[in-house]
Amino acid sequence: MLTRYLKRIQGLPLVKRKIILWVIIIILGLILCFFWIRNIQYKIRSFSKEKFFEKIGLPKLKEGWENLPKPEMPKLEIEENLRKLEETQKK
Repeated sequence: MLTRYLKRIQGLPLVKRKIILWVIIIILGLILCFFWIRNIQYKIRSFSKEKFFEKIGLPKLKEGWENLPKPEMPKLEIEENLRKLEETQKK
């Protein structure tokens, strides 16, 4: 049965065979796209943020801030330095 259809297709002109080929490719492509989109929708719906962060092993933001060293600003003694500078200039 299949060989009969193949022989009929082989007997058609080249232009008609190309049209049949491209129609079959487009139909198969649409079917694959349909299943691909449904799979993406399923994955998006079942996506869990908590599990994602656990899997990649990122530390939680609060824990990260607590473990950072605290910045220390040097104590500037501007007034004292200005007095010393004035004293040296007066001499």
